[in-house]
Amino acid sequence: MGKWFGLSAVVAFVATQTIAAETCQDDTVFLRGDWGSARFAVDVADTPEERSQGLMFVESMPTMSGMLFVYEREQRVSFWMKNTLIPLDMIFADRAGVVQRVHENAEPGDVTSIPGGDDIQFVLEINGGMARRLGIDAGTEMRHPAIPDETASWACAS
Repeated sequence: MGKWFGLSAVVAFVATQTIAAETCQDDTVFLRGDWGSARFAVDVADTPEERSQGLMFVESMPTMSGMLFVYEREQRVSFWMKNTLIPLDMIFADRAGVVQRVHENAEPGDVTSIPGGDDIQFVLEINGGMARRLGIDAGTEMRHPAIPDETASWACAS
C-alpha cells in the first residue's frame, strides 16, 4: 500500500502543478481545494439572455464540462431546473471566486427555487454528482478570466 500511496501523492502533486501553470482561458474553469484540483470546459453565460437560457434543453454533457454564469456584481441568486433535462450540481461562488455553497443533484424539470445565497457573482453548473465525486465544497477556489485579478483568491496572473 505504501508504494501506491506514494505514487498517488506524486500524481496529485503533478496534476496540481500542471493546473497551476496553465493559463486562464474563457472556455475553462479551474477549481482547487483541500480535495485537489480539477478543470472544466465551460460555456460562459454572461448576459441576461444567456443566463436565463442556461442549460435548458441540453440532453447530455461531457463529464468535465459545464456552464459558468457570470453576474456583473455580487447579488442574491437562485436557480430552478425548468426545462432542464439532466441532473446538475450548482457551485455558487463570491466575487473572489471562493465557493460559498454547493447544491448537489438538482432534479431535472423541478421548478422549486434553489437559493445560492447572498453575495454570489459566479455559478458553475456541472453534471449532477460530480461535486461530491471530486470533493468540491465551500472554500474551494475558482479560477477564470471573468474573476478580476484584483479580487480573485486565485488570480489568473498568478
